[in-house]
Amino acid sequence: MTQDYELMLKAYTDAGGKPDIFKETNIAHLVVHKNKVIGKNLVKGLVLEPKETPKGVDIYLKVEKKIENPVHLCFGILPKEGIQEINIKAKIENNSGIKLLAHCVFPNAIKVVHKMDADIEIGDNSYYEYNEFHFHGEDGGVEVVPKARIKIGKNSHLVTNFSLVNGRVGVFDLDYETEVLDNSTLDMSAKIYGYGKDKIKIREAGLLKGSNSRGVIKSRVAVKDDAISEIINEITAAGEESRGHVDCVEIIQGNASAKAVPIVNVLNETAKVTHEAAIGSVDKKQIETLMARGLEQKQAIDLIVSKMLR
Repeated sequence: MTQDYELMLKAYTDAGGKPDIFKETNIAHLVVHKNKVIGKNLVKGLVLEPKETPKGVDIYLKVEKKIENPVHLCFGILPKEGIQEINIKAKIENNSGIKLLAHCVFPNAIKVVHKMDADIEIGDNSYYEYNEFHFHGEDGGVEVVPKARIKIGKNSHLVTNFSLVNGRVGVFDLDYETEVLDNSTLDMSAKIYGYGKDKIKIREAGLLKGSNSRGVIKSRVAVKDDAISEIINEITAAGEESRGHVDCVEIIQGNASAKAVPIVNVLNETAKVTHEAAIGSVDKKQIETLMARGLEQKQAIDLIVSKMLR
């Protein structure tokens, strides 16, 4: 076992992962440090082909059946400086499905850039779930730029969950676009906690193109100190009887600033899209209730924020 591999597993543990899964032969995994593949295991029905590049790794992913156990991914940069570019080409074939758990770890970052560019095609009667958890250090020296273009076939399901609540965010710029066909659903959510001078930008867009397609886009963001956030959630309902909902909540503290832009477009008279957006400080009554039970004000605020991001 190399030193980099051992250190990546430690960072993976700190990010909430369970390293023992890398010992299980019936669980697929991939571990990438900078531009090196340092761990890999496959299972039947899953094609996972990483190709090392000068700045990162190109990954071809093909799912040929329903994969029983979650597939674990670990991407990271351990030194203080570095660039990691992950390019993913994924094809989820008809009547298949996969759940991915990705942990991205940058515990010592001073000047680190992590870019992810994904092109994902989900077939008919299939599902694709992607859960991404980030663990950053306290210096804020990370720039994270995830981009994804996703097409969902008929009678299929997409779930994406993004979480960045451990360590300074740094600079974050997420851009996801999704197209949904007949009787399919998308469920996208993001949870981020920014402080210091963190800069957060999220754009998630869904086109409900097919009949009876469904979509929900949800964001939960808290910013304090001098951090700033801008959330753009967009759903376009074009299919017959399509339904969508946008839900954004942002909490600000100190000198932080937050902006929410819910965009709803309806292009079919039988379709419907709703939205909710709320920006404000932590509820004063909730703080007083917790303080009456013995918590200090800061503890009360942290508890309320952590509950929203849970």
